[in-house]
Amino acid sequence: MRQWQVGDATITKIVEMEVVGHTRFILSDALRDAVIGYDWLKPHFMDDAGNLIMSIHALVIETPDRRIVVDTCIGNDKPRPIAGWDRLQTSFLDDMGEDGYPPDSIDTVLCTHLDVDHVGWNTRLVDDRWRPTFAGARYLMGRVEFEHWSTEGDDENQATVMADSVTPVFDASLVDLVEADHVVSDEVRLVPTHGQTPGHVSVLISSRGEEALITGDFLHHPCQMARLDWCSSADTDPAAALDTRRRVFDRYADTPTLIIGTHFAGATAGRLVSDGDAYRLVV
Repeated sequence: MRQWQVGDATITKIVEMEVVGHTRFILSDALRDAVIGYDWLKPHFMDDAGNLIMSIHALVIETPDRRIVVDTCIGNDKPRPIAGWDRLQTSFLDDMGEDGYPPDSIDTVLCTHLDVDHVGWNTRLVDDRWRPTFAGARYLMGRVEFEHWSTEGDDENQATVMADSVTPVFDASLVDLVEADHVVSDEVRLVPTHGQTPGHVSVLISSRGEEALITGDFLHHPCQMARLDWCSSADTDPAAALDTRRRVFDRYADTPTLIIGTHFAGATAGRLVSDGDAYRLVV
């Protein structure tokens, strides 16, 4: 278990899976020869051969009066076109419970965006139906994000994701559609980081003079700190995604703010520091 304290807020990482390599489909520019020289990526984010290491995990933010799950991974039993994600059978929910966060203790589910690996555990299969996993929680989804994917009917894969992981909680009247700068609580608010998707947001935690930023997917891997121009194949607007990285990195570089990567493996979090005309993560 990885855990960080930010003032009165505790942030806990719950891992669904961690993989080495197999990242070319998402970061096609980050080939072994291109990344091997960035020694600071080892050992948490790259192995000695230049294979990138990535994680799919949720982050639970506990404040004095809230328990918030940020992004809910892939989920069990769900038909997915990626072989390693298809009809998973993981211990994710049990692991959450063992870390002190059973589903019925969660009051808020926050989706940075509605990609397949960020909404999966919104629901679980019960008696052959997809039912809300966190039945006592409000599910916060970006209004722009929700409206965008609700009209993308020609995207068969995303339509499946919406049908099994988003629509069931919407039909259960558990969804609050919010703006990209929504204030969740005294300690937690959303930050617009568009580009990966039209309504993508990151999550800023502020308490007692300390700060942490949960990235979402405006960057998938720390290597994009060294190479801002490396865009993800999943970016719906690569130019906007690049602008977001420039803006966010400029804002948080060389500050005490803890950067917590939604797909960063190993240490997962660190401080962003300037490195010539680019950046790196110090863990």
